[in-house]
Amino acid sequence: MHPQVFHSLTRVGSERTLDPSMKVFRLAGVLLCCLSIEWSVAAPADAAGPGEETGRAIHDAPLFRVFLKDGTSLVSYGELARVGDRVVFSMPTSVSDDMPQLHLVDISSERVDWLRTTNYAESARATRYLETRAEGDYTLLATEIAQALNDVALASEPGKRLAIVERARKRLADWPPTHFNYKQADVGQMLNMLDEVIADLRVQTGAQHFDLNLVATVDAPPPREPLLPAPTHQETIEQTLTAASLTDSPAERTSLLAVAVAAIDRDAAFLPVAWASEKRVTAGAAIARELEIDRVYRHLETQMVALADERARAADVRGVARVTDQVKAGDQALGGYRPDVVNSILAAVDERLDAARRLRLERDRWALRQPALRAYRDAMSDSLQKLTRLKEPLEDIKALTGSGPDALGLILKFSTEMQKAADTNRPPDELRDLHGLVLSAIQLAQNAAKLRREAALTGSMARAWDASSAAAGALMLTDRIHTEMQLAFRVPQLPR
Repeated sequence: MHPQVFHSLTRVGSERTLDPSMKVFRLAGVLLCCLSIEWSVAAPADAAGPGEETGRAIHDAPLFRVFLKDGTSLVSYGELARVGDRVVFSMPTSVSDDMPQLHLVDISSERVDWLRTTNYAESARATRYLETRAEGDYTLLATEIAQALNDVALASEPGKRLAIVERARKRLADWPPTHFNYKQADVGQMLNMLDEVIADLRVQTGAQHFDLNLVATVDAPPPREPLLPAPTHQETIEQTLTAASLTDSPAERTSLLAVAVAAIDRDAAFLPVAWASEKRVTAGAAIARELEIDRVYRHLETQMVALADERARAADVRGVARVTDQVKAGDQALGGYRPDVVNSILAAVDERLDAARRLRLERDRWALRQPALRAYRDAMSDSLQKLTRLKEPLEDIKALTGSGPDALGLILKFSTEMQKAADTNRPPDELRDLHGLVLSAIQLAQNAAKLRREAALTGSMARAWDASSAAAGALMLTDRIHTEMQLAFRVPQLPR
């Protein structure tokens, strides 16, 4: 606190003969007056206007640090985020006060020294607050307290005066812990003054009990983690390479290595020549190695998935299961560098294994049901042959090329015989839909013959066209019946 401020408050607080409400009123006036002194002392000669900042540049996103358990640290541009067992933050990959290049980094939380990282973050927040908002917030607080004390003079009852001062005291006491202990000592001195006023006002109200909480105790601010300077060009590149070694994602690792190489080329003028040459060669070799690992694992994926597909289509359950062992052996031979890729391959093989098991089950069922299927086919063989023999006379009805009594009689005769055979043969469940097609084809053939006969007897072209439509339907269903019958006796296959 400025010496003149402290002297003024002390002098008012020591005037024991003053009426408590007058003492409060004078304290408010001294507080407002002293604030103007503090403003004039704090403001530099070239003070910035409202909303402007002076001194060193203050950025919207301060630099935080992610301390690692090995003692090193990575810079975080702004706050980091902890999601489960991962830590995600934006790391500057260039030295720039205004627009640094940023790269999103994702590392395991187990690598982080959380005590130092948390303490450093608190220090960074406190420093940021002290540089930007602390003085303004303190001014608002002091003005609020002064106004509250000024209101005491307008209150006529001692009880109301006491309530106003007690609220002001609580507001003042609660302020430092939530504002990084800014001006904690000054607040403690003002609390002492208010405690004396509260004690006097309580005497006026006739209170016999005094709350010991009025005694203002100001603890020393906790020590803060010292802030580190912004990283140099060399340190920024080293941190990028460190982040590349920590990330679990191969793509992220390759990206960070490429960023480091680009930074070495870009900032060559600011880097030691030998160091830059060594790091560039090392990073380039690491990138080439990552790309080669990607290539061999892509080949492993293509080979194993194709093999699993081939065996699944043959319903070779054991063969597909062996592919899983081949994938694991191949990964071990390659060094186990791509666990995510291997997990993806194993998941694809598991899908093929499930498909092979389903296909094996379907084929087993198909084999067990073959006797019933053959029995139905044999029972309906004569009817299906007759349906095929009706194709030519039905084509004539469809094309309206002429149908004599013999052709129409053949259709009606075969339809009646096929209808009887279909009614006496119970189809297996697998061929129930096919049996329905047979019944529909028979019915359409009968209708076609009857309608064609009616058209010939009446000379109606409309009925002739109706007969043509019925014949077309019977022919279409006949072709479909033959196709479905062939499929029913074909070994089940996986869909392509």
